[in-house]
Amino acid sequence: MMKFGLLGTGYWAAETQGRALAAHPEADLVGVWGRSAEKAGALAARYGARAYDRPEALFEDVDAVAIALPPDVQADLAARAAEAGRHLLLDKPVALTVEAADRVVAATERNGLASVVFFTRRFQPAVEAFIADCVANGPWDGVSANQFAAIFQPGNPYAESPWRRHKGGLWDIGPHALAVILPILGPVAEVCAVRGPRDTTHVLLRHASGAAGTMSLTLDAPPAATEREFVFFGERGLARVPAGDRTSVAAFGAAIDALIADAAARRTDHPCGVRFGREVVAVLAAAERSRDSGRVERP
Repeated sequence: MMKFGLLGTGYWAAETQGRALAAHPEADLVGVWGRSAEKAGALAARYGARAYDRPEALFEDVDAVAIALPPDVQADLAARAAEAGRHLLLDKPVALTVEAADRVVAATERNGLASVVFFTRRFQPAVEAFIADCVANGPWDGVSANQFAAIFQPGNPYAESPWRRHKGGLWDIGPHALAVILPILGPVAEVCAVRGPRDTTHVLLRHASGAAGTMSLTLDAPPAATEREFVFFGERGLARVPAGDRTSVAAFGAAIDALIADAAARRTDHPCGVRFGREVVAVLAAAERSRDSGRVERP
């Protein structure tokens, strides 16, 4: 049984991470810490855990931490937890800067810890099978990924998320796209990005393999224009990424499985570990620089 601490008290922490941890047969949700003591107390009571007033006190009582906080807050806490010798189950993106992501990677590797970054699609069996098939039957010329969400509508649980309003679809849903693109097309060599209406970021990626692709990403699409279309193209024709049928809670349960297995086996190289998370952050940061400068950037 692995003892977990949960850092975060928002909707995702309560309805996905907390629920999955509380239901997992090999996880013991020991405690909750949050920036609001009142919310931490309520969430801890809901799942039969203890509320902590300091993250370090929680680190002392657990084997691993699951973090559901804004990326800039997550990065600092993840590095501190890793320095305390705790395995990491993180949300995407790992951080909002490459430098912060590097600190998480360094602390994790220095202490020989297991880590998993929860890219929801990567814990869907249908998507993992799709990636394996594409890798085995490539190469591919490129990809077109359109993800138009409309989260800022009344009643959406993420509508008031300050970091999502500030950083937009590039940083919130861009990681989900890259988590599928990078294993198939390989590392990104150059990035060019422009901003469109409704805070849409259009990104052109050139991979070291020679493949090229596009991502168009927004969180503020008109409700009638939401879309998730994700197509690879090449000699074999078109290959559309499946949606997967696991709920987010079930997918997070699979991420818990992965972290527990890696920790038991002393593995530190999960395909969705912090080093891969850092690679994703580097591409997003390059896209942001390109969008703001008008220049082609390298991750």
